[in-house]
Amino acid sequence: MPVDAAALRELLLASRAELAASQATVRRQAEELERLRLQLAKLRRMQFGRSSERLQAQIAQLELAIEALGGEPAGEAVAAPPATKPARQSAPRTPRALPAHLSRETQRHEGPCACPSCGGVLVTFGEDVSEVLEYVPASFRVIRHVRPKQRCRACAAVVQAPAAERPIARGLAGPGLLAHVLVAKYCDHLPLYRQAQIYAREGVAIERSTLADWVGAASALLAPLGEALERHVLGGASLHADDTPVPVLDPGRGRTRTARLWTYVREERGWGGAAAPAVVFRYSADRKGIHPQRHLAGYRGTLQADGYAGFGALYASGRIEEAACWAHVRRKFHDVAAATDSPLAREALARIGALYALEAEIRGRPAEVRRAAREARAGPLVAGLRTWLEEILRTLSAKSALAAAAGYALGRWEALARYLGDGRLEIDNNAAERALRTVALGRKNYLFMGSDHGGERAALIYSLIGSARLNGLDPFAYLRTVLERIAEHPIREIDALLPWNLAAELGDHRRQAA
Repeated sequence: MPVDAAALRELLLASRAELAASQATVRRQAEELERLRLQLAKLRRMQFGRSSERLQAQIAQLELAIEALGGEPAGEAVAAPPATKPARQSAPRTPRALPAHLSRETQRHEGPCACPSCGGVLVTFGEDVSEVLEYVPASFRVIRHVRPKQRCRACAAVVQAPAAERPIARGLAGPGLLAHVLVAKYCDHLPLYRQAQIYAREGVAIERSTLADWVGAASALLAPLGEALERHVLGGASLHADDTPVPVLDPGRGRTRTARLWTYVREERGWGGAAAPAVVFRYSADRKGIHPQRHLAGYRGTLQADGYAGFGALYASGRIEEAACWAHVRRKFHDVAAATDSPLAREALARIGALYALEAEIRGRPAEVRRAAREARAGPLVAGLRTWLEEILRTLSAKSALAAAAGYALGRWEALARYLGDGRLEIDNNAAERALRTVALGRKNYLFMGSDHGGERAALIYSLIGSARLNGLDPFAYLRTVLERIAEHPIREIDALLPWNLAAELGDHRRQAA
């Protein structure tokens, strides 16, 4: 039977088309599988340390979708119990000495008066001393201000000492109690209703509404200090910026809405700058770009931030230069490596890790030394990384997570490389992210803010507490000192109450921020 060449060609073309379609389907499924695995890995990391039925449902749906595509969910090995390891023999630990600054109470344990064996006289020839750390609950005290009235025998004039100034006019709370309420709420993350319960156990009944009034009055008193702090932060040549969502009660709608807390950090210790580190928080009802544009309206310098589009108008103005964050780039490659164990993602992490190794060496050195080291050693590494990313990007599917990570880095390359030529800049924006940690911790406890005014008060107190901690001060000691003085302090000398200007005076209360 003769072979029809035309029919064979049609069959071959049809087979090739079918094969190409099958290959395209396989590629799409592989890309979808990679995307789902990456998303699942992110959700599992979010799950750590918290319980959420909605999050559990999302994880279950992703696992079903991955199984439907014929793959195995990434990270299953993490859920499996670790293999039992033999107990490691370790040398006995020497008991650590208790802090010397704590007060001591001595309790003597006397032995018998006579020898229990023969009845002879006992002679002391030494003693054993051990220490136990005990806790004495905090206590309230009432301070009575007594002002004797005096009358002149000659003219009958009445003389009396002026009344002691109070932080809150006619208020019952002293500066120490006000500082304790503020630190407990904004540093130790105790909502006011929990504080009221704690005080009630001490036999002091303070209504939550009263505590809220105290917070509002103290915030109004501290507002000029917040303005002075902002002037200092915005006076630097470089600035770190970031934001985080906060839920705010939406009256009349029976739910909350999402507002934002913005943070701006001045941190010059990395290059030995003389200016004190400080942080300012600002509150806004939404995340529109107009807010950071208003916050930084008078700022000139370099802004180190993430890729939020709202900062674009600031860069376009020419007043502010953009410096991008290498930690964001590294995080994207880390997500891919954790979800897919991609060799290319691990290679990218290794290359970025070499940049961070240099930063660890030159941290604290003068700006010019840092710039020279970066240009000589980090510059070639950055150039090589760019060439490598461009090469691998040509071999990757445009929809893959690895291509997205590489594209993110290449799209912001000029801003990423800006730190090389300025020793005052940092390689990343971690200073701002660290400042936001306290907000993230508090957000889990207070659930939501009561109003926009509450958000503005929170921003002010977060600023003061955060700046005190950056300067190694105990926030309670700092706020108590400020609240003792600020009511009578001249407004033109308000800078004297900034944390670093009280550091020497509060030397006995210095603590490294935890």
